[in-house]
Amino acid sequence: MLPGRFIADELALLLNTKNGSVTIKKQLLKWIGNKQRCASEIISFFPLNYGTYFEPFLGSGAIWGILAPEKAFVSDTFGPLVEIWRMLQSDPEKLKQWYAERYERMFQDEKVAGYEGIKASYNAGPNGADLLFLCRSCYGGVVRFRQSDGYMSTPCGIHKPIPPANFASRVDDWKTLTSGAEIACLSYVEAMDQAQDGDLVYCDPPYSFSQSILYGAQSFSLSNLFAVINQCKMRGVRVVLSIDGTKQSGNTICNIPIPEGLFEREVAVNCGRSMLKRFQMTGQTLDKEIVTDRLLLTY
Repeated sequence: MLPGRFIADELALLLNTKNGSVTIKKQLLKWIGNKQRCASEIISFFPLNYGTYFEPFLGSGAIWGILAPEKAFVSDTFGPLVEIWRMLQSDPEKLKQWYAERYERMFQDEKVAGYEGIKASYNAGPNGADLLFLCRSCYGGVVRFRQSDGYMSTPCGIHKPIPPANFASRVDDWKTLTSGAEIACLSYVEAMDQAQDGDLVYCDPPYSFSQSILYGAQSFSLSNLFAVINQCKMRGVRVVLSIDGTKQSGNTICNIPIPEGLFEREVAVNCGRSMLKRFQMTGQTLDKEIVTDRLLLTY
C-alpha cells in the first residue's frame, strides 16, 4: 500500500502521465456521485501492485478513467449504461454519431421541446444512444427514474450541452482506456465473484442516504454487499468501498452498520458540494452542502 498519502498535485501528475500519454481528465458522462474531483485522493490508497482492477458499480467510470489500469473488468446491471461503454469500445465513431445526431435534433427548433423529444424516445424504449445525450443535457446532470416503471423524469438543463466536436475529443481520449478492459452487464455479485487473489475491487454503490429514484441501476442489500466483500477478502482480493459519510458540511452523520473486522482502515474523503442538492436547491447557495464519504479498505 502507498506509504501515507501523496500530495494531491503530485499524485495527479503521476496518474495523468502513463507511457508518455495523458490519462483521462474530462468526464465522458455526467453521473450523480461522480468521483472525478476526488479520484486522485481515493486512488492514493490503492495498492501499487494488483492483478485485475474491478469496478462493479461503473456509472461514469471516473476512478477507472484516472487510474487507467492495464487490465480491468468493469460492469453494471443498468443495460443502457453498459451499452454506451461497449459502444465506446467497439465503435467509438458510432458513439460520436449518437451524440451529434441528438445534439442537432435538440436545437433544430426549440431547446426544451427537442430535449423532451429525446427523453420521450428513451422512455418508449430505454437505450444507450438516448441516455448518452440525456445525461449530458438534463438538469444538473441528475438522471432520475420513476420507481414504478423506470420512466426518466429529469427536465431539461439550463446549460447548453458541450458541442459534438468537444464530445468527440473526449471519446478519443476515453477509447484508449477500453483496450485492456472487459465490459459486462452483470450484478455486482456476479462481477465480484470473478475477482481472484491479488485483484483489486473498487465499489461505489448507490448510497443509502440518497434518493432511491436516481438511475435505477443496481438495487441491492447493503448487508449482502458486505457479505460479498467478505468473501472477496477471504480469497485474497483487496476491496475498497466508498460509502456514506457526512452530509450538510458535517452536520449530518450517516450511520451505516459496518460489520466489525471486515475493514482494516477507514478514511474520510471530501467529495465537494452535493450534485443532488444542486438539483433540489435551484438558485440557492450550496456552501452548507459539502459531502464527505467514508473510504473503507479491507487491507
